[in-house]
Amino acid sequence: MAKIASLARLKVTDAELEAMVPELNGILAWVEQLGEVDVTGIEPMTAVIPNTLRLRDDVVNADPLTGGDIRDKVLANAPVAEHGFFGVPKVIE
Repeated sequence: MAKIASLARLKVTDAELEAMVPELNGILAWVEQLGEVDVTGIEPMTAVIPNTLRLRDDVVNADPLTGGDIRDKVLANAPVAEHGFFGVPKVIE
């Protein structure tokens, strides 16, 4: 227990260490009980509430002012355009 406190950079008295040992043993016993539970056929979870992203369909807007189908006009202003993308200098070798 003293080593864990030291690694966590916690200043703990001997009395506090003695009080923590039974608490930590209780926590470890509880974790051991969790390991004994049969979870066959249960799908693992990453969160209690499902995290789903609300995405919209990508729609190309034909209006040249608000977007869509103007790649060639935009790239005409680029100093270097390659394969439909802006060409940039190499920064990492």
